[in-house]
Amino acid sequence: MTGSHLNRRQLLKGFGASLGALALRGFEVYADEPFYFTHGIASGDPLADRVILWTRLIPGNGQHAEIDCQWQVAKDAEFKQLVSSGSASTSAARDYTIKVDAGGLAPGSQYYYRFLRDSISSPVGTTRTLPEGDISEFRLGVCSCSNYPQGYFNTYRHMANTDLDLVLHLGDYIYEYAEGVYANPVATGELGRQVEPGTEILSIEDYRMRYGLYRTDADLQAVHARHPFVTVWDDHEFANDCWTEGAENHNEGEGDFAARARAARQAYHEWMPIRTAEAGDQAPIYRSFKIGNLADLMMLDTRIHGRDRPLNYAVDLPMRSALYYMHASGPRLVTEQQGALIAADQLQRVNLPFDFSSGKPVAITDYRQIQNLSPETLPEGWYYLPDAERFKTQALIDPDRQMLGADQEQWLGAELQASKQRAATWQILGQQVLMGKLELPTLTDEELRLEETKPEYRPILKMMQTLAGDNLPFNLDAWDGYWACRERVFDALLEHGVNPLVLAGDTHNAWAFNLANDQAQPVAVELGTPGVNSPGLETYLATEPDVLARAMQDASLELYAVDTAQRGWSEVVLTPESATNQWHFVSTVLDRDFTVTSADKQICMAGDKKFS
Repeated sequence: MTGSHLNRRQLLKGFGASLGALALRGFEVYADEPFYFTHGIASGDPLADRVILWTRLIPGNGQHAEIDCQWQVAKDAEFKQLVSSGSASTSAARDYTIKVDAGGLAPGSQYYYRFLRDSISSPVGTTRTLPEGDISEFRLGVCSCSNYPQGYFNTYRHMANTDLDLVLHLGDYIYEYAEGVYANPVATGELGRQVEPGTEILSIEDYRMRYGLYRTDADLQAVHARHPFVTVWDDHEFANDCWTEGAENHNEGEGDFAARARAARQAYHEWMPIRTAEAGDQAPIYRSFKIGNLADLMMLDTRIHGRDRPLNYAVDLPMRSALYYMHASGPRLVTEQQGALIAADQLQRVNLPFDFSSGKPVAITDYRQIQNLSPETLPEGWYYLPDAERFKTQALIDPDRQMLGADQEQWLGAELQASKQRAATWQILGQQVLMGKLELPTLTDEELRLEETKPEYRPILKMMQTLAGDNLPFNLDAWDGYWACRERVFDALLEHGVNPLVLAGDTHNAWAFNLANDQAQPVAVELGTPGVNSPGLETYLATEPDVLARAMQDASLELYAVDTAQRGWSEVVLTPESATNQWHFVSTVLDRDFTVTSADKQICMAGDKKFS
């Protein structure tokens, strides 16, 4: 056993039950010090005259206490030209994290910053304020979906080594799953990328521990130390496929979802370099930033603030059915038009099975044969068929379904109007899920390579094949599942959007869309960033990436470009004349020795509202 392990064991014993491993949050201790800056430094939410600075400081004596430190911002790395400084305190109540809003800074300027406690210094970071007035260029790094047990954060390393003005992280900064769930066995078995705690995270201590684990990663620390961040959460900072009142990955045995969400919000605000509202960490996260006269950045919460439960094909897709008039002499089959003239309590809707034994589907309409059938009791060769038309004309376009919530929609409209009035060139919507219309692609068994696909995915793919001809959305969790809300946002973009650019994460793949409303009017362009290291469609589909890309583009007229198989990030360069995107892809996430390839650029000229 090495000396460093002995030191850590001795220190942990000294910490005792009062502070102990919880306060370390994955941090490795190699020396006996009175204080420890445990998880590096970070900056975020920059404005023209200020920026949030973040660090974490714990006492070295193993006893809980309120402790303070100093912070400094300087023009030079030696801190001889200080421009702003002050003191801050922390305690166990905020998990020993420290955030300060460092003011008195100049617009569009780079600064160095650090924290000090006695003779102990944090690492030194660099940050930038947002510019004012006319600027010739602004460079954004856009990323999302970083999953510790899937492999290394090589994407963050490349971003740290790239000159950027700002990093946008669009969510899934952490994942909530237990050890071994949604993990790469090479990463967990050979690279030591196991999660802490080992269980699914539910409580405030769980969420804090998981953030702490992620923030021990050297590549994540490096990108935070190099660039200011603007962040927003997606679902995995709470639980998979969550909405305002629940989540796919939450059940009654895991307690009250609202309590879980409060814990998730609190830990997020403690550990992220985000400007926390005076109302506290339970306030809305949507907010805006001015990038000189060049752009307005509007960060949206499309996940937790006002979202209704996502539609699900397995639950919400109706089957083809028929109406029966429950007449005294016996049930009679009637048309939809006839049924409209009959009292509702005299009608019964029954799912129609279809007999495929002849090779062609034949509807079975005898009420006595079908009234008590279910999917489990259907005779051999009989199947229920989805009623795609009823789904598209009812549930999918329900005007009451909310993605943003009425208050956030109104806020967005007002922000767009203000941006137009001040003559900003670009309006950027930083948010979580794809806004572009993405329909199910038509793929043959050979193209899907079903024999090479994991057995648990095959029924899903067969259902996809069945629905593909009905022009149904590929992902109901995205804006495609909130049609009416998207059209309202499009109306606001048409009225007030000069040059709108939508940014999205969530999918782990790279997308570029030319967005249009239901009347085919050009509205905006959209860029979906690939995941930092979370696996994409290649995990579920054995289809060759170029075959899948062509099928996706054939099915979705708005889809301009796509990459379905690589991890990386998006570099977006804004000028008064154009917005240019380039995806950078890392060759591996399972080895620290990696290369980077860059895709062809997508360019939208100011005034065009489309890539060309």
